[in-house]
Amino acid sequence: MTMADGYVSVSRRIEVPAERLFALLADPATHPLIDGSGMVREPVAAVTLSGTGDTFRMNMHHDEWGDYQMHNEVVEYQAGQLLVWQPARVEVSGPEQQEVIRSAWYRWGFEFAPDGPDATIVTETFDCSRSPEQLRDAVREGEGWRDAMTASLAKLELLAKTSGRA
Repeated sequence: MTMADGYVSVSRRIEVPAERLFALLADPATHPLIDGSGMVREPVAAVTLSGTGDTFRMNMHHDEWGDYQMHNEVVEYQAGQLLVWQPARVEVSGPEQQEVIRSAWYRWGFEFAPDGPDATIVTETFDCSRSPEQLRDAVREGEGWRDAMTASLAKLELLAKTSGRA
């Protein structure tokens, strides 16, 4: 586990091959099953992530803010090894109810490093180093997500070991 100026990471060794774990995260439909924060509800549309520039939307819920949507763009992608996206909140604005996407300039990511023939070190990262000060303060430079990240990796392991995909 590390933290430095808005960058937090949590790692877990999972006895499942990297390709299988990566496939679970490349399918946003599994994200609600993996999410340790309890905020992710379901993808707006079915999609499988296959490269940089791919986008997906998630319906979300926060006890304080209610229901909302996040637009996510894949900014780093290496099949079986690295998946990083940059979320932006979707808002509806103006009399014509025009959609506005507001980035907070943070990134969520997962790295997959094989650790033997059937095991992987999975590292989840949250990087808010380029975010506005208000967001960085709200998430305590990312530390506010550490417990949820730890829970997410445990849920990823459980899903990988119990689903037909693993």
